[in-house]
Amino acid sequence: MKVGVPREIAAGERRVALVPDAVARLAAAGTEVVVETGAGEEATYDDDSYTQAGAAIAPDAASLYGESDVVLKVQAPAMSPTLGKHEAELLNKGAVLIALLQPLTNLDLVRTLSERGVTSFSMDTIPRIARAQSMDALSSMSSLAGYKAVLMASNSLAKYFPMMITAAGTYAPAKGLVLGAGVAGLQAIATARRLGAVLQAFDVRPVVKEQVESLGATFVGLTEEMHTEDAGGYATELAEETQRKERELIHTYAKDADFVICTALIPGRPAPLLITEDMVKDMRRGSVIVDLAAEAGGNCEVTEPGSEVVKHGVIVQGPLNLPSTMPLHASQMYSRNISTLFAHLVKDGELALDLNDAIIQGCCITHDGSVVYEPAQARLAESGNR
Repeated sequence: MKVGVPREIAAGERRVALVPDAVARLAAAGTEVVVETGAGEEATYDDDSYTQAGAAIAPDAASLYGESDVVLKVQAPAMSPTLGKHEAELLNKGAVLIALLQPLTNLDLVRTLSERGVTSFSMDTIPRIARAQSMDALSSMSSLAGYKAVLMASNSLAKYFPMMITAAGTYAPAKGLVLGAGVAGLQAIATARRLGAVLQAFDVRPVVKEQVESLGATFVGLTEEMHTEDAGGYATELAEETQRKERELIHTYAKDADFVICTALIPGRPAPLLITEDMVKDMRRGSVIVDLAAEAGGNCEVTEPGSEVVKHGVIVQGPLNLPSTMPLHASQMYSRNISTLFAHLVKDGELALDLNDAIIQGCCITHDGSVVYEPAQARLAESGNR
């Protein structure tokens, strides 16, 4: 079995799917690895580091895809401007693909992979169960995003984060509000607290109250229990009345915040609207919103994905792909995630699929010419009936 690692072509993507240490482990286990030239450059890994780890170097994407039984990527396949072809067209029939496919928003890609007989696995649908924690790329990348979001907020805010006692007087610490206490939110809380800010955190899940408080923040979420997660541990969409109540509560705390970190996402759906433009108008002039949900439309009504704007005196940042701004550690973490999943899928050098296994069932998207991921099946049926 030969594993291929192509150079990522998505705009701004600096990560690589496997780092040399992971290549060395695969090579020691008898797996052939081929890496496209320059694949690790943006993450500080040159071709020599891969050859020393036991990999062969492919001169271009076409040759890499042509000789690979398994392709490991960060981003989903996309149109290659260099080759004039879609990366999915380069995959051999019957090949295996593992990447962040986002199948519920990339339905055309899912169809293509199915039609080409590709067995595909999506790193963003791995179930959040104990034995899959080392494969959970969303959690790994979210922790980096939460950390970087706080640094962005502190860099834009016109005041200190910590309380400062100086000869010129004493200055109160910055007040922060974190929306969503998942991995990104909890990392944001921890980072902001280390910098000296005072934190409040909102979440619709009362069960996270203890985690929020253990990091030194005050939990200000709704108190009633409700169904907020699916079987895989991911957020579900709330009823409109519940969303109205949560916005009212957020409004109360946002008015007093110096910075807000937004992290609420629903897989395959637009991000929930948590901060309306009217709420932004009520915020302090010079305060900062960092909207980590920008890629899915944003939690803030005035967020412009990929841009920083100033609305009603408030700085609103909509960063895209923050983990890629820290490509060294992001690649190391993702490499650990994807290589662990790969090891789970392979036995004695061959792909060994047990579709009843909870991990495989949760992340296998296409197999044997069919779409096997049930949420994608349902979404495809919906789109076909419109």
